[in-house]
Amino acid sequence: MKLGLTRRLEKVLTQSGLSYCIYDKTVANPTTANVAEALELYHSNNCDAIIGFGGGSSIDCAKAVGARIAKPKQSLARMKGILKIHKKLPLLAAIPTTAGTGSETTLSAVITDADTRYKYAINDFPLIPRYAVLDPKVTLSLPPSITASTGMDALTHAVEAYIGRSTTYGTRKNALMAVSLIFENIDKAYTDGTDITARRNMLRASFYAGCAFTKSYVGYVHAIAHSLGGEYNVPHGLANAILLPFVLEAYGPGIHKKLYQLSVAAGISKEGTPYDAAAREFITAIQDMKKRFGIGDTVSEIREEDIPKLAHYADKEGNPLYPVPVLMDAKELERFYYLLKETSYE
Repeated sequence: MKLGLTRRLEKVLTQSGLSYCIYDKTVANPTTANVAEALELYHSNNCDAIIGFGGGSSIDCAKAVGARIAKPKQSLARMKGILKIHKKLPLLAAIPTTAGTGSETTLSAVITDADTRYKYAINDFPLIPRYAVLDPKVTLSLPPSITASTGMDALTHAVEAYIGRSTTYGTRKNALMAVSLIFENIDKAYTDGTDITARRNMLRASFYAGCAFTKSYVGYVHAIAHSLGGEYNVPHGLANAILLPFVLEAYGPGIHKKLYQLSVAAGISKEGTPYDAAAREFITAIQDMKKRFGIGDTVSEIREEDIPKLAHYADKEGNPLYPVPVLMDAKELERFYYLLKETSYE
């Protein structure tokens, strides 16, 4: 709102004779309180449709409002998990202003409990927006830091969807396209925010990555990132970017062939490179990307006494919800929090 990004949309709505109201208090990692406030605005103004305009937080908040309208007697907490909504939402359109979350095409909304700070996902097909508008003009004012973290968020979606154990021909194709587009365009968008072609390609990449992970799901990068976002309000894309090389390294040889395929698609490795070497080149390329964008390897907010609880949350989310390539338990997941708390990646 402060950047004036909604003005064109407001003008079109007014010219079309459509009355509207705006909820502009959504925070990063949207909360149950945000959803309750927006829901009250929806009802008090007799609305009959929702537009999620903004980053993934705004779109997720819009989805959750739609879910509460569809099921007014059920709390968001009771919708946690998979296939708990079943009912049709009001007309929902999504206009992403960041090229990262893919929320405009996914069946997921991630919400944080305002009281406990527990962050959880709601997953059901009615949450997929009816329309998605990919307009690069609304991404031109994104600062470089958010361009980088949201772009690496999309990269994480594509990579985790590709290396998981629940892929299809279509999701693999979408993930490869997304990875290729990101490696070709993210540096251009980062260094020159006015490059409309790079911005458009990053939106396409985010969309393809969203298509991939809404069917094939994600993995432990997301599970750990969600716990950090819920507890400390660490922006989701940033948490994913920090974590991605750590978790890929920990998965080990079981994903080397898939990382080889991703590395070739990204133009990092040549065809015929040994799988383990290509996997190392791909992980190194992600580390180098983080360095170019000034993204570190630590999360200063992590408190040691919180780690068992955070690992428990990540474990509950990661298994059985995600088809991860390698299963880990809560104790094994604790090491990632210690790594992020104490060390730099070597």
